[in-house]
Amino acid sequence: MTQSANGGIASDGLAGTAMAGRLVRYADLVPCRTAFIDTRTPGSTEKENFTIIGPGVSESPDQFVHIAQPHGFNIGGARQPFGCVNSQHSHETAEVFVVHSGHWRLLFGPNCEDGSLEIGPGDVASVPTQMFRGFEKVDEGTGFLWVALGQDEPGKVTWAPAVLEAAADFGLKLTKGGQLIDTSSGDYELRDVELETGLDAEAAAQLRTPPLEKLLQCVVRAGEAPANPDSPLAAPGVVEAGVIVPQATNDGFAPGPISGWWPHGFNLRQLTLQTGAYVPLHARAEEEVIFIQSGTLEVSWADGSLIMGAGDTLTVPIGLQHGFRNTASVPCEAIVVRGSEDPARPVFASQG
Repeated sequence: MTQSANGGIASDGLAGTAMAGRLVRYADLVPCRTAFIDTRTPGSTEKENFTIIGPGVSESPDQFVHIAQPHGFNIGGARQPFGCVNSQHSHETAEVFVVHSGHWRLLFGPNCEDGSLEIGPGDVASVPTQMFRGFEKVDEGTGFLWVALGQDEPGKVTWAPAVLEAAADFGLKLTKGGQLIDTSSGDYELRDVELETGLDAEAAAQLRTPPLEKLLQCVVRAGEAPANPDSPLAAPGVVEAGVIVPQATNDGFAPGPISGWWPHGFNLRQLTLQTGAYVPLHARAEEEVIFIQSGTLEVSWADGSLIMGAGDTLTVPIGLQHGFRNTASVPCEAIVVRGSEDPARPVFASQG
């Protein structure tokens, strides 16, 4: 056994090497400060964007991608200080916020005129597609949002007209393909480039904000996800709760509490292990990504293991027999994304 490059313990075998490359520690996240067109707009200059799994929706070639392997969904993150704003935009695929730290305000409508919702640590919010949203950090200090986006190619961001106008004042424009162009050094950069002109009034009107009471159906507050006693992972000290379950699943989950009227392409669950609790070796038929909200988690396989801490992200290979154990003195709360709207039941090693 050797110390892995990411700080966990892994075996010297192929599985250990592969798993070390699938672990992204919070401390190792590489931010991009120039990811989007509002990067110079006052109030938005301090935000950091992260692409953890998949290409994400960044408009900048400077964006660092930690794990490029397609999963059927993307994982990213946003880190912002107090008062920092992520400007109004719309997505073509699902966008799910898991609040790791800090308090945030989600702002709706092209000019923030359609209301807002506040979310805090442990809350999960899935914002519908085809509507304008933005978000701001509303308490002191720096906060982090862990974000899941639908599909391998989540498409480009559609910005509210006012965002494009403000960015142009600072020399930033977008191509039709969603590439960020800095024109401050001269117009020559615009040769043979078709620029994004923004939505016309008719197209913008199609991106309507649902009523606030309907948007409330898209938020699950910390601690309110219903435990599923029929989960195949349920055991003494182990609880799996559905958070985003679009449809009834083969692994025993009913739809909800967030099911959505738009496709997600994945399930999002909350897995809680008390001190000493464990889940025995099992394999999944779908991509499985684990994010540690709080506490620590030991993930093991036949010839190795690693320890995850708060803020760390791990993707587990399809078919790998792996288990979980909480070896710490406090509960572990993890967010798990399974790459299907209908995940299969896990296959436990004892069944083999």
